[in-house]
Amino acid sequence: MALKKTQLLDITSITGINTVGIYTVGVTATAGGVGVASTSYVKNIIMHNTGLGTARVSAYINPNTSPVETGYGITAHRFLRVDLAPNETTFFESTYPIVMTDRDSLSVEIAAPDTGGSGIGSAVNFIVNGDTDV
Repeated sequence: MALKKTQLLDITSITGINTVGIYTVGVTATAGGVGVASTSYVKNIIMHNTGLGTARVSAYINPNTSPVETGYGITAHRFLRVDLAPNETTFFESTYPIVMTDRDSLSVEIAAPDTGGSGIGSAVNFIVNGDTDV
């Protein structure tokens, strides 16, 4: 197997309020035609709020899911929660890559923040970068 540094997922836009599985190891083809990964190493996730109001964005690593269920994301698997203002970009970067093996999945959630927006109609773009074994 060859380790390839790549964008794991093409730009993916999620509209709130919603929880969606966006990447599953062993199922989702990686960006750029690299193929379906047997193991993925998530290095960073870039998020940009294109909506008109603040949105609360969460990310989850779900172990051994097949397939990812829409709406799947439990607090015990959440590793990121951030409020994004309109036109704001932020990123999550791990000091050591997050290792995802067969059927592990990444899901994201867009919800209403405590103040400054409803989350409804929010659109957040996600880019997931890292390495993959194919």
